[in-house]
Amino acid sequence: MSKAIRIHQTGGPEVLSWEDIEVGDPGPGQVRLQQSACGLNYIDVYGRSGMYPVGDLPAVIGMEASGVVESLGEGVDGLVIGDRVAYPMTLGAYAEVRLIDADKLVKIPDSISDETAAAMMLKGLTAHYLLFRTYPVQAGDSILVYAAAGGVGLLLCQWANRLGANVIGCVGSEEKARLAKENGCHHTILYREEDIPARVREITAGVGVAVAYDSIGQATFEKSLDSLRPFGVLATYGAASGPVEPFSPQILAGKGSLYVTRPTLATHISTRALLEEGAQRLFEAVESGQVKVSVNQTLPLADCAEAHRQLEARETTGSTILKI
Repeated sequence: MSKAIRIHQTGGPEVLSWEDIEVGDPGPGQVRLQQSACGLNYIDVYGRSGMYPVGDLPAVIGMEASGVVESLGEGVDGLVIGDRVAYPMTLGAYAEVRLIDADKLVKIPDSISDETAAAMMLKGLTAHYLLFRTYPVQAGDSILVYAAAGGVGLLLCQWANRLGANVIGCVGSEEKARLAKENGCHHTILYREEDIPARVREITAGVGVAVAYDSIGQATFEKSLDSLRPFGVLATYGAASGPVEPFSPQILAGKGSLYVTRPTLATHISTRALLEEGAQRLFEAVESGQVKVSVNQTLPLADCAEAHRQLEARETTGSTILKI
């Protein structure tokens, strides 16, 4: 027997249950993974609350973890027992031991710890596709990053700074503003106190930003549009305040022939080639020191409910890991 966090119904953090599960032997193409640490991500909240489907209940949730290969199923190539590996975007991460398809895993470089790997895969690969695929940031671009002191936000700010962008970050407090600035953000906007589009225009001498990376969703959609320069891109990649309401594309014309996209990490790692390309670039950025992964909260996996509460209350900064 092994332990895992499961939900028997959707709802608040209280539905997360630490309980015994049975884990069998790996089937063809699978490995049995002894996990070390799990990452905490807002997509876990979406699954727990019922916003995103998680399949039949009860279900083990969680989408990111690191660990050590314990045994191999038939036909697995490129991995051996004892390999340190990590993965993003594969439901069932909140567990001590699990089965997982081998092609979802990437090997962790020796210089990166299991804890750092668990904190960086989903968030780091999200930052990668946003900066290099959704809108390829160029030196001199002004960009707007929401939740700039969060897990994805801190990585976006650092990486975009290294690319030569003028980074503007939205944060909820002076403490988070300081943290964002320590991680590559040039300007911060306190969204509770300041008019976001007005401050963006002030910072950019009236031009606006090339791209807004918006993980908040419904509450900031129009503010993001109004912050863009002509031909600007709104990448709405999360929904912390709820999903964006339906809108007429006609509004994009009068605001400057704008573009709106709703990218997902699942699409950007949907093939082995895409996963490997993103992971290689991410590992190189971390190993070279261009990007530092900030693990600012660590809790036992058994205390997952408290971790969810902190995340939803916006009490966290950087990444949170759940230790096993």
